[in-house]
Amino acid sequence: MVVRSSHVYPLQIEWGPHLAALVGILALALLSGVLIARNRFASHNALVADPKPRPEEFLTDREKVKQLVRENGGRMKQSKIVDSVDWSKAKVSRLLAELEDEGQITKFRLGRENLVCLPGHEPTASRTPEQPKSE
Repeated sequence: MVVRSSHVYPLQIEWGPHLAALVGILALALLSGVLIARNRFASHNALVADPKPRPEEFLTDREKVKQLVRENGGRMKQSKIVDSVDWSKAKVSRLLAELEDEGQITKFRLGRENLVCLPGHEPTASRTPEQPKSE
């Protein structure tokens, strides 16, 4: 208690430091609320911004190989295919053999490498004389 002259006053608090602390706490609470709201809004927009699934997410391994060769002009060395995907050499070789058996690609031996070609993209020297050049 504070006693001044003949009056008795209950304990009085100096508001200077306490008021500054209270304002600081309120400012931090407000800032954290704004940041939380922004993050939730941003994550919601990230989900909404790309509603269409990317087509490469749903491609089979065979389709991925054909797309990769197509993107490289219809011809690609087998070693470059192996370097472009996260599969083993054996898996790529197996997939290419299956695609060749189905007639979806053609493989040509070039020294110690294979050249993988989509139909219509084979080198002209590999065609028989009976084949027209437009095929």
